[in-house]
Amino acid sequence: MKVTVSRSAHFNAAHRLYRKDWDEQRNAEIFGKCNNPNYHGHNYELIVSVTGAIDPETGYVIDIKILKDIITQEVEEPFDHKNLNLDVPEFANLNPTAENIVVVIWNRIRRRIDSQMELEVTLYETPRNFVTYKGQ
Repeated sequence: MKVTVSRSAHFNAAHRLYRKDWDEQRNAEIFGKCNNPNYHGHNYELIVSVTGAIDPETGYVIDIKILKDIITQEVEEPFDHKNLNLDVPEFANLNPTAENIVVVIWNRIRRRIDSQMELEVTLYETPRNFVTYKGQ
């Protein structure tokens, strides 16, 4: 029997969608207002879900306090009130689209979660726009 435990979190961050190898016109055509040279921000919402067997000793799949601490250390502290392009090393050469951000977050959390457990991360860039990554 497997159960999924989820925890939500929140962070605010700025970013600019662009490719250094494209000229300004192409970047503007593809990324539109998200290509603003002065950046733009989002109030990101995050849901981290861990699926696994219930530990018969504790009754937990994962201690929610441990999951909270992992999210704080791996996502909120390094991303909150940051410019993703400039302040988060993973985005030095990676366009910080919602798709790329969710994969970076998943990788940061994955290394802290027991490999026997499944991990899914959903990132809301706006209330209507969100992406999900399961490591596939």
